[in-house]
Amino acid sequence: METIAEKRLTDVMKERRSVRKYEPNVSISVEEIKDMIKEATTAPSSSNLQPWRFIVIQDQETKAELRTIAFNQEQVETASAVIAVLGDKEMYKSIEKVYQSAYEAGFMDKVSMEQLIANGNSTYPHAPEEVRKNIATFDGGLISMQLMLIAKERGYDTVPMAGFDKQKFIERFNVSDRYFPILLLPIGKAAAPAHNTTRLPLEDVIIDYK
Repeated sequence: METIAEKRLTDVMKERRSVRKYEPNVSISVEEIKDMIKEATTAPSSSNLQPWRFIVIQDQETKAELRTIAFNQEQVETASAVIAVLGDKEMYKSIEKVYQSAYEAGFMDKVSMEQLIANGNSTYPHAPEEVRKNIATFDGGLISMQLMLIAKERGYDTVPMAGFDKQKFIERFNVSDRYFPILLLPIGKAAAPAHNTTRLPLEDVIIDYK
């Protein structure tokens, strides 16, 4: 039997749509945005290294600048905020902090902590940058999806955007070489309904059973 929690999640998933027209006069507090991001960080990540970072853009003039970087897409300027999701190419620099924290929380013993730190330090720093970018991009997608569902549960709409000039974004927002932009996530209240969409039949997306 479906539980209340499962039903709520199903409803949120079905109701989430990519919204491109927003009510420009709706504001979301910094505290609520931080709370949504904090909740979203429960998303899984490779070795729990959490290779995601965020830039929250709410200032109207800055959003107008960002609109030019995003090929003049109006949702960037009219949404209440835009959350830029960045990937961390040097996620290995968090290895000791992540596992020390888990040890201090009582989630693992000292021997396990030390082993995980040693394993991480022998793997991630030596991986090619492209591999680390792929890992961070994958994990960035996971937390972005989680963030969209959390926003929808709270009554807000979103649209994930990969269509923007990433180099210009890096320059405008002084993004260090350690990080790279993955997507922009406008968030706010829809000013017009999103278009309904269909999905491919299940027999088209399940390739085989083994």
